[in-house]
Parts: sequence; C-alpha cells; structure tokens
Amino acid sequence: MRNDPTARTPAAATPLSLSWCVAVGPGSALVVFAAVQAVLGLGSLPPAFWAVAALVLLGQLRPVRVAREYDSAGTVTSTAFVFAILYAWGLWPAVLLAAAVTLISELVNRRHLRALLFNMCEPVVAVGAAWLVLVAVGLPHGVFDNGQGLHGVDLLWVLPSWVVWFVVDHALVAGDRAGAAHGGSFGEVFVDDIVYSALAKAAVLALSPLVVVSAHSSPWFMLLLLIPLVAVHRAARVSLDEQHKALHDSLTGLPNRSLLLQSVGEQLRSSDPGAFVLAILDLDRFKDVNDTLGHQVGDRLLSMVAARISGALRAGDVVARLGGDEFAIYLPGVGSDRTAVELALRIRESLVEPFELNEVMLELEASIGIALHPVHGDDVEELMRRADVAMYLAKEHQTGVEIYDAGRDRHSTDRLGLLTALRRALDTGQLELYYQPKVTLGDRQVVGVEALVRWIHPTRGFIAPDEFIPLAESSGLMHRLTDFVVDSALGQVAAWREQGLTVAVAVNVSARDLYGTDLVRAVSESLALHRVPAYLLQLEVTERTLMSESSRVVDTLIALQALDVSLSLDDFGTGYSSMMLLKRLPVSEIKVDRSFVSRLTESGDDASIVRSIVELAHAMGLRAVAEGVETDEVWGHLVEMGCDIAQGWFIGRPMPAPAATAWLQDRCQRVGGLLVADHRAARSRA
Repeated sequence: MRNDPTARTPAAATPLSLSWCVAVGPGSALVVFAAVQAVLGLGSLPPAFWAVAALVLLGQLRPVRVAREYDSAGTVTSTAFVFAILYAWGLWPAVLLAAAVTLISELVNRRHLRALLFNMCEPVVAVGAAWLVLVAVGLPHGVFDNGQGLHGVDLLWVLPSWVVWFVVDHALVAGDRAGAAHGGSFGEVFVDDIVYSALAKAAVLALSPLVVVSAHSSPWFMLLLLIPLVAVHRAARVSLDEQHKALHDSLTGLPNRSLLLQSVGEQLRSSDPGAFVLAILDLDRFKDVNDTLGHQVGDRLLSMVAARISGALRAGDVVARLGGDEFAIYLPGVGSDRTAVELALRIRESLVEPFELNEVMLELEASIGIALHPVHGDDVEELMRRADVAMYLAKEHQTGVEIYDAGRDRHSTDRLGLLTALRRALDTGQLELYYQPKVTLGDRQVVGVEALVRWIHPTRGFIAPDEFIPLAESSGLMHRLTDFVVDSALGQVAAWREQGLTVAVAVNVSARDLYGTDLVRAVSESLALHRVPAYLLQLEVTERTLMSESSRVVDTLIALQALDVSLSLDDFGTGYSSMMLLKRLPVSEIKVDRSFVSRLTESGDDASIVRSIVELAHAMGLRAVAEGVETDEVWGHLVEMGCDIAQGWFIGRPMPAPAATAWLQDRCQRVGGLLVADHRAARSRA
C-alpha cells in the first residue's frame, strides 16, 4: 500500500467503512488516555524526549519522495521517531505525538473531517498494537523506565513490533480504501504494492533503535542523525529531478511520450478504464517558421503553443509533447464523437490568435486526429497510431479535425484485405468504366465524356472510388489502375469511332502518375495501340497535385503536351494556385470544383467565386468547365456568367459503355451530328 495521505481520503459521501470505525473508536480512546497521562506526567519528560519530538514533527511535514509512480505523497520519517519514543518512554507519549503531528499535517493539507479523523486515529491504533509487544516482554513504560537502553538481544521483540504495526496499519488503510467507491476488494487493495510499502517502512523503522541508543547516551548525539536525514532528502530530490527529466519535455515542461504512454497504460489496466480520447495535434507549416526565423524562434513558439493548448484543456486533461511540432492530448471521460470534435475545435481555436515573436506576427493552424477508447482500440500504442492516421487525414484534406475511420486507414487489416482484392480486380477484369457527358452551355452540344472507374465486387457489391483510389495511390497500384483506365477509355473511343462517333474522353490522373515518365510511356503506347488521335484524350490533374510538388510535375505535363494530349486543371478553387504557375502550365481548361457550383444559387460568396474563376479562365485563354450541375437554375446562372462547358446529373449521370453509347447516338440524331471534342479548336474559340 502506498504511503499516500491522498490515497486515504475517500469522498465525503462514502459510507463509513469498518476500518474507519475500528480506527476512530479505539484511536480516539487512546488519544484521550494519552492526553490525560500528558497532563499528569508531561513535566517529567527529559530534554532528550523533546529533541525526538521535534524530529517527529519535522519527519511528518517533510516526507521523503523517491518514486512518484509508487509513492506520490512520500514516505514519512516521523514513524521512526514515534517508535523511538514508544521504546524509550512507553505508550502515551508515542500516541500523543503520533496524533498531534498527523492532525497538524492533515490541517495543513485541508482534509475533509472524515479523512482527518481516520488519518489521525489509524496510526494511533497501529502504534497501540505494536505497544502490546512491549507489554508482552515486560516493558509497558519503555526501556528508560528502569534506566536502561536497548541492547542487541532486544531486536527479538523490536522486529515483531514492526511487523505488528505494519500489518495493522496496512490492513486499516486497505479496509478503508476498499470501502470507498470503486476502491476494489480488501484483498486486492491489501496486496497492492505491499512489497514496496514494506521495504520503504522497514527502512524508516530501522532508525528507531538508533535514536533510542543516541538518546540514552546523550541528546547531542541525535544531532548526528540530521546528517543522514538531510543526505536522504537531498538524494531523493536528485532522484525526482532525474525522473522528471526522463518523463518530461525539456523545452515545454510538458509530459513526454514515455509518461503519456505510462499514464494511459495504467488507466487501461485499471478495473474500469472508461471512455476517453487520445488525440494527436500537429502544427501546419511549422517547418517554414524554423527555416525562415531559425530554430531558436521555433523553440520559443513551441513553448507558447504548449501554453495555449494547456490553457484550452479541462481539469484532468493532459497534453504531452511527442517531439518536433507534434503533441498528444489525453481527454478522460469523453466517449462521443461530437464531444471529442468540440474539444478538439476548442484547442484549435486557442491557436488562432497570432503569436508575436521578434516583432513578427505569426499565424498558426493545427491538424488534429482523434481516436476514442474503446471504439478504436484497447491498446495505447494502437490508439496512438490510429489518432496519428486521423491527424494525417486532417492535414491531407485540410479539414482541421478528423476522427479515426478504419475505412480510410491505409494500413488497417481491412484496407490490406481490400488492397489484395483490388489487385485481383485488376487481374480479373472486375473494374469497368462509366462515362459522364460534357456539353456546351450555349447550345448543349456534346464536347466529350469523362471516364470514371467503377468497381463491382463479387461479394461486397459496389465499392466507391473514394474508398479504393486513395488505397491505390498509397500502395503503388496507382500506375496499374491509371494504365487500365487510359487503355480502356481509349479502347472505347476507338470502338465509338468505328460506329461513326468521334468523342473525346477525359481521364483523371493522380500525383503519383506525374512523378515519372511511366504515364507518358503508357499514354503513348495506348494511343498507338488503339490508333486514336492524341487530341481525343484529355488528362485531368487536380489543383492540389500541382501545388504539392509542381517542379516534378511540370516536366511530365510538358511531355504529355508534346504528344498532343490536352490537359485540364480539376477541382479548381480548392488549392492555392499562383498566377505564375497557371501561366506556365500547359492546360487548356479549368474545371470549377463542384462544391462551389452546387451552392451557386444558395450562397452569394460561392456565386462570386464561380464568376471569378470563369473570368480568370477566359483572361488566360482557357475554357471554364463547371462540375456538379444538377438543376436548371444552376445551369441558367452559369450561362449568364459565360461559363463554357457543364458536367453533372442535370446533363447525364455516369453510364456504363452500352448506355453511354445509346445516349450519344440519341444525342447525335437529335442535334444532327456530334461535335468532335477537338480541344485545340475549342481553346481558340474560348
């Protein structure tokens, strides 16, 4: 049992335990008895007694702390001096001092009355039990009563007195804790840390015979006891400092990874760990601060960030620095997604106000990933990993806060299984292309179609592209998937040409496709294989892909342009394109992201954004394409804005090849001919 006064302080509403009654009843009687004896015999006590009494008070108020995880409140040395008084002068001085110094300590720590009475009477009862050993050997009033001191043979009864005291003390405390709410059974509490507690208290009690011997020789010899006591306190202080350094971050003073894992691990090993959240927070673009202003400024900024995060937490929450600009946050008692997100947003908002460093105002944002126990795992390392996965998703998609989702975890067991299934799907032809038309807004004539990959799994059914395309991008399958889409799309274009339909097809390519020469080779070979003119193929590249590593992408785009393949900038408005970069890129059109188009009639801001993008495209000699057109009202606004091309469910949903062929043939008959999606001509008309 840890010698921790706080551990002995149950809630005020807890019913009185048997241990409490056993301690307070006899303990109070012993204190009254000792007080009466003190009135009768206090003046007869020698100076040596008062010297030891002073050490009792000092030892009670200055506990020795050597290990926070075992002994959070420390081990009091006052017990050694109380036993010295018991051995030297008998029961009543020892009882009176034990009660008095404990009362003073409890008042200093402002204990509740229930805890104060128990903590004062419990050591009194334990000392009284040890005194019975002295009675048994014929020394009820102590060894000084007959003018003698302690001798080696006296260890035969000294040691049993320690054992009796320890068992009674430990049993009373364990019984009281077991009676407290969620305290566990008496047996569990009694054996908890019993070895550490026994060794620590034996080390203290071993001083008591030495104190008696010193007091018997001369009170002045007791001054020598102060030297080892001071040394022990000093060594304990150094030990705690080293322990603190090992478990805390030297820059911010926050707990480090080791302490966080240890604390959460202990919570998980408890009988009722309950619901809680582990969150990972990473600062966005912090590297720019270090590179621009230096690491010294970066360190100061991290300290300020740590203070802001700590200030945004609730009582009981914990923030730890994992390293660099990454922090972990432990939120106990949080079991719902909504509460977890609300707390995470509050932490992010604490970083919104600019930081002033070296007369420079710095604005920071953070990405936070959340994992909940027990929903996302029962192991602290697993929860940390899953919070980390969610954090990278928040950073990648610029959403700020994300909750772990196994379906988006690129390294989960389900994802690995899906990856194997995707490889098999590419080998066995489970994937197919759907085609969505693109028409001019002025006269509704077809200018091409966009090829969209679909996966119908034999047992799982339809698997959304948002689920398997990111998996392909992160696994190395993206090149195979893109090759399949390009080859299948060009094969369909060739089939349409044989039927008299000349249709341009657009294919999406990912960042991975643009980082080397494989895409250029695959496109060139597929165009030659199907004997399709290059201008009938358009490759769509997202704006974020270009912004991520533009220097590695431009060479690939230029090589594709040299093949006469046209290029489109997809999802425009969601990234941070510069005008200089747009001017350099060999793109023929800009596609306005569907998130702006869909809210065109509901939000004035979105309408202004769409209009600005259309005007920007025209100013740069590019076509403007609106994605996600779903209503006639949106169509009308786009016509008024001068947008060139539309794509969306209002025109036609994605269709498999046979349905798309029928749609195109019907459209061709109705308009009297199908326009060729010749992007060179279209660009000159824009």
